[in-house]
Amino acid sequence: MLHHASMRPTVRLASRIVALLALIPLTAASAGDLIESDADGLRAGQYLVSSEPVSGGPVAIVISLPAQTAFVYQDGRLVGMSTVSTGKRGHRTPTGTFPILQKRVFHRSNLYSNAPMPYMQRLTWSGVALHAGQLPGYPASHGCIRLPMAFARFLFDTTEIGTVAMVTDYDHRLPGQPQVTEPELAPRLQYASLSF
Repeated sequence: MLHHASMRPTVRLASRIVALLALIPLTAASAGDLIESDADGLRAGQYLVSSEPVSGGPVAIVISLPAQTAFVYQDGRLVGMSTVSTGKRGHRTPTGTFPILQKRVFHRSNLYSNAPMPYMQRLTWSGVALHAGQLPGYPASHGCIRLPMAFARFLFDTTEIGTVAMVTDYDHRLPGQPQVTEPELAPRLQYASLSF
């Protein structure tokens, strides 16, 4: 195996992401459970939700910018995944750990031509939110995280104010190979570990 000094931060970052997810209590797996690799076959606008309901327990959302995919964990179990459309060039969706600050079933953008934002869940006071919208299969928003309508409704019903969403440059399709420098994300991971 080839070792290079620049690979060490990548390995440490991957282990921190795994450690973050390990902080959520685990439950017994069942035949209906989803796994992250199920997202690899999703096309733009598609999503999967577990057929076995999970009640209660902490919820965490992980959005992978390079994979344009969102993962929803409840009580340590993957309960949903969806394709997303994040910020286009010049309007990049910020990475970090964000608590949901506000929720509205129907909201209109006060920044972009009164655009509809169904099932809006605000992540920043500067205008970044999770909401239903068009999903062309690539980053196309002004910084928000667009979701399929039905998945946005599922997520809205699953979360509450304060639920944590982690937006990352980590690509689940390349285990151990996040496309981000460690100093950019490591402080946010430490904050996230305190949030759970």
